[in-house]
Amino acid sequence: MEWYWWMLIVTAFILLIVGLTAFICFYRVFYSKKRKPLGPDEYELPDGEVYEEFREDIQNWVKEIRKLDHEEITITSYDGLKLHGCYYEYKKGAVTELLFHGYKGYAERDLSGGVERCFRLGRNALMIDQRASGPSEGKVITFGVREHKDCLSWLDYAIKRFGEDSKIILTGVSMGAATVLMASGTELPKNVVSILADCSYSSQKEIIMKVIDEMHLPSKILYPFVRLGALIFGGFDLEKITPIEAMEKCKVPIIFIHGNTDAFVPCYMSEKLYEKCVSKKKKFVIIDGAGHGLAFPKDREKYLKSLSDFEKEWNT
Repeated sequence: MEWYWWMLIVTAFILLIVGLTAFICFYRVFYSKKRKPLGPDEYELPDGEVYEEFREDIQNWVKEIRKLDHEEITITSYDGLKLHGCYYEYKKGAVTELLFHGYKGYAERDLSGGVERCFRLGRNALMIDQRASGPSEGKVITFGVREHKDCLSWLDYAIKRFGEDSKIILTGVSMGAATVLMASGTELPKNVVSILADCSYSSQKEIIMKVIDEMHLPSKILYPFVRLGALIFGGFDLEKITPIEAMEKCKVPIIFIHGNTDAFVPCYMSEKLYEKCVSKKKKFVIIDGAGHGLAFPKDREKYLKSLSDFEKEWNT
C-alpha cells in the first residue's frame, strides 16, 4: 500500500477519534433529556446529600406553589423555541422578579422557595423554565450563551405585560445567575431596577474545567473537546460571552449572594464577579454554611434582610 493511503487512513482515524470524543463531551455536558412529568403527589429533589437537610422545605415550597393561583405563560425564543413560565402575583403593580434556575434543573424544583421569598418582600414572581428544561422546548443547554438572549425576550414580554413603567428584577441561581449576568452586559431597559445573582460561576470554561478536574480527568486536554462538541453538535461557541466579561459593562444595581461551603460552584467565583463588576451600586453577601443553591433555605432571615437593605440603599 502506498504511503499516502496510510496517511489518509491515519488522518481519518484521528478525525474519527476527535469527532467521537467531541460528541461524547457534547452529549454528557450539553444535551438535555426530557424528564417524565411528575404526578400530583410526586416531588423531585436535586441530586446530592447536601440537599437532604432541606428536603422537607423544598417539598413544602412545591406543595405551596401548586396551590397558589398562577398563570401559565408561553413565549417564543429568538430561534423559535416555545419557552414556559409561571406567574405568581403578590400585588398588581408591585416589582416583578424574573427567576431563572440552574443547570439541568427546572423552575418548580429549583425556584419554588423563590416565590415565598418574593412574596415576603412584596414582589410578584415570574418563574421561568429555561430552554431544554421543564416544559420549555429545546434539547441543548448552552450555559447562558443562548439563555441570556431568552432572558432578554422574557424581559420584553414582562414590560409589555406589566407596563412601560413597571419595575423588574432579574434573578438567577447557579447557571440562572450566569444567565442574568450575561444579560446585564447588554443595554438593559430602565425597567430593570436590579439584579440578584445567587451562586454564579465566573465563566463557562472555569466551571467546566473544575468539574473535569474533580472527576480526576485531564481538564486541559478534555476542555477543548467540550468546546468543540458545542461548536459542531450544538452550533454555539461556549466562550462567545461569559459572566465575568459582562461585568465590565454592567450598569444596574447588582447583589451577589453565595454560600461559603458551596462545593460545586466555589464562593470565590462570585467574589471575582463582584470585583470585576463596574456598577457603582453593588453588594456581595456570603451565607455561612450554605451549599450550592442553598443560601436562602440555610439562612432565610439574613437573605431577606440583605435584599431589603440593598433595595433601601439604592432605592431599587
